[in-house]
Amino acid sequence: MATVKDLRAVFSRVKSALMHRGFTSDDADDLAQEAYLKLICYELDHTVAKPDAFLMRTALNLGIDAYRMQRTRGEPVLLEDMTLDDLLQADSAPTTEATVLAKERLARLAESLVDVSELTRRIYLAHRMEGLRYQEIARRFGMSVSAVEKHVAKATIAVMQGMEGW
Repeated sequence: MATVKDLRAVFSRVKSALMHRGFTSDDADDLAQEAYLKLICYELDHTVAKPDAFLMRTALNLGIDAYRMQRTRGEPVLLEDMTLDDLLQADSAPTTEATVLAKERLARLAESLVDVSELTRRIYLAHRMEGLRYQEIARRFGMSVSAVEKHVAKATIAVMQGMEGW
């Protein structure tokens, strides 16, 4: 990998990055060491062009995994004046599972609106998707606010029935 002097500098940078994201000095040491072990194992079968970058990325990913595990288990997460955004800045994309669930939820929503009239569906979507207020929708469709409320209520019931059990 590198000389002992270079290795200390790399470990120092990795540890500093982890501590900047809210990890204690001891936790940062542990994560850096675990990342180093992963690098050694990976190098048994592969050539690593930039081992210091590999080590940094692996340590940050391990830190994100550790945070998620703590959050899932309900254990307290000590961030030492750090925000969640600071900690997760390296991984802001939704997970594959969240993406798949969102697509399934949207498909189920669309299916639940199939049986309502086109007008009711358009009014409901204007309210829920576009965020329009009832008064704005009433003006757009040339009807009373009361009529808009009835269409939204009808669509909401259809959606609730369609999403039941999901």
